[in-house]
Amino acid sequence: MDFVGKFYLGDVGFMLKHELIILYRGVRYHLKEYARRGPENEKKLFNLHHASLKNVIERSFEVLKKRFAIITSGTELHYDFETMTEIVLACFILHNILMGVDPGPHLIAQVDRELQDNNPKEDEIVRHEQDEDYRRRSMLRDEIATQIWADYQLGL
Repeated sequence: MDFVGKFYLGDVGFMLKHELIILYRGVRYHLKEYARRGPENEKKLFNLHHASLKNVIERSFEVLKKRFAIITSGTELHYDFETMTEIVLACFILHNILMGVDPGPHLIAQVDRELQDNNPKEDEIVRHEQDEDYRRRSMLRDEIATQIWADYQLGL
């Protein structure tokens, strides 16, 4: 199955909408737990992959924000969307170059501590209304979960 397109990853507090894929609600996933034994079903595996991707993305942006003040300069946008996209891309490129010269382990450790302290609890879930878009996104998420479970079972 080919899942064409790009999706945003969202916490369970968001509504499952077009181009936004959220975790399965009420399905516990613990990254440390899976280091000892694998996930038990497709929903747990999906949540594991989703959480892993989201953690990498959050960590990357937090490191960038600490390294490059232009990304966090004020609450008002000073540039149009296209320019901001180019600034973020340039910051990622510069960051990757700097990682070869000075990986900044203190910066990475600080971001890791802050992310761990600010991790929202599943109890803070916002309820959503069932609509057609939600149903389609839910079916897509189920298809993705089924495919990654099948790949996992095959050892891919």
